[in-house]
Amino acid sequence: MPLQPEGQKFVLLRPGYSTWRIASELKSAQVIRSANAFVLWHYFHHKHSLKAGEYLFDRSATAINVHDRVARGDIYVHTLVIPEGYTIFDIAQAVQDAGLGSKQEFLQLCTADITLISDIAPNAKSLEGYLFPATYEFTRTESMHDMLAAMVKQFREVAASIGLNANVQEMVIMASIIEKETAVSEERPLVASVYYNRLARNIALQADPSVIYAELLAGTYRGALHHEDLQVKSAYNTYRYPGLPPGPIGNPGKTSLQAAMQPASTDYYYFVSDGNGHHRFANSLEEHNRNVVKLRQVTSKR
Repeated sequence: MPLQPEGQKFVLLRPGYSTWRIASELKSAQVIRSANAFVLWHYFHHKHSLKAGEYLFDRSATAINVHDRVARGDIYVHTLVIPEGYTIFDIAQAVQDAGLGSKQEFLQLCTADITLISDIAPNAKSLEGYLFPATYEFTRTESMHDMLAAMVKQFREVAASIGLNANVQEMVIMASIIEKETAVSEERPLVASVYYNRLARNIALQADPSVIYAELLAGTYRGALHHEDLQVKSAYNTYRYPGLPPGPIGNPGKTSLQAAMQPASTDYYYFVSDGNGHHRFANSLEEHNRNVVKLRQVTSKR
């Protein structure tokens, strides 16, 4: 007679478990009635070995049905969505929320596993910037290292597809800033041009997202940026220190990487939101200030 689990039952069968241990775990979870019957069935019909993994049981099934699923390796897969621009802190939380491990372990390995990128980013202190935004499917028997390696592999594949094979570290840092500054793909080459123009004249980038990242690293970010935050003493504070920050401030997507590689040719040095999801660009401080006034007029009417 089939056994009906009460609600969803997840059972994790780890590599190396004996048939008896597997049967015991299934019985403890009330997925099967008899561990003995399960083991006997396996020994008389063991055409296939039982597969390790996490299984979801949410409907009635006989011991034979359950055995067939475990022999088939019908394991449960966790979907992990990483949007463009997510930081390692964001990804760590998403990993934990997906039931794939603790965010603390994830963040520790982001520093410990930098050998994954040491050939392309020899000065990197973490995997920030190289965990490519995408939708991944992982199982709970995969290690955290395996997950990180899969994300880095995806970065390498995208980088190769767009010809990113030189100055990788600088390109990823720039792309991470571009990614955080605008969600509008067609604006990204323009944002890139602003920052490259500033770098060429040794003008501080003054990128707000870099200040936020400095505070994320320090654990002091309060959810919004205040004027006094612009004085934070960090190499990531692009208001205090000219040049690129020492590392990426998030994980950029393909179009931001392309913008960093191929910026628009402009004489822009400033940009500000237009209040409607896009930006106004300017080549002089006077024009920029006028754009700021326009932004205030738009926001004050709401």
